[in-house]
Amino acid sequence: MEFAALHNGVKMPMAGIGTFLLTPDEAEASVLSALQCGYRLIDTANAYVNEKAVGRAIKRSGLRREEIFLETKLWPSFYEQPDAVEKTLQRLDTDYIDLLLLHQPAGNYMAGYRLMEKACQEGKVRAIGLSNFTAEQIREILAACQVKPAVLQTEVHPYSQEKELKKFLQKEGMVIQAWYPLGHGDRALIQEPLFAELGEKYGKSSAQIILRWHIQDGNIVIPGSKNPAHIKDNFDLFDFSLNPEEMARISAMDRKKRYYTSTPELLKRYAEMVPPVDEQK
Repeated sequence: MEFAALHNGVKMPMAGIGTFLLTPDEAEASVLSALQCGYRLIDTANAYVNEKAVGRAIKRSGLRREEIFLETKLWPSFYEQPDAVEKTLQRLDTDYIDLLLLHQPAGNYMAGYRLMEKACQEGKVRAIGLSNFTAEQIREILAACQVKPAVLQTEVHPYSQEKELKKFLQKEGMVIQAWYPLGHGDRALIQEPLFAELGEKYGKSSAQIILRWHIQDGNIVIPGSKNPAHIKDNFDLFDFSLNPEEMARISAMDRKKRYYTSTPELLKRYAEMVPPVDEQK
């Protein structure tokens, strides 16, 4: 396992499992499988409606809570609810969250950030951060915050490497975390001849080559899967390294091609949407 050092000294695993689009039963099984394979970073969110299942998997694993880095995200419709963090803790059945993010720059996100700062100051959260925020929106947070964001979770993959954003984040002492690390299942990306070539050299799959590139480029990765074999393979990344020339060849693949684009209309919908968190199993 390799770790990223957050600006407050907290160590965060570079590879974890995401639970986006997993049902509660799928999330519980996948997280338990991942923890048994050696994963120690788990990513969930209010909006995924599977936090209770993630909490159950952690309990079932038999691991001590402090061995696991648990990350979740507040949804915009909860940003102005004073008990939003407390309810999130209750769903996860835990005393603290290792990393708590604002999920979207929608609604009253400054109020949401204040909630996270308060939770951090009270010891309920070890680090806080942002998800899907632009550099301009991050600057707004930095200008007003008491506790600096430590992580930005955003779309990153070889076709969209966010090089300028990463320079900005590095200057501000923030770490980047990639969702869609494998390009949202884009077969064109997975089937790039370069990844097949490197996979043959190192005895790895194209997906493993891409995930290894992420880690060496400083991106924390959280690929999701409900397939135990894929979960195991997505963590088998620490017995080889790409050389500088290979890293440069992948760097040259950047097309600034995103699969997700935010719009004001979409953010307005996010602010109005209330995930059925109280109905989850």
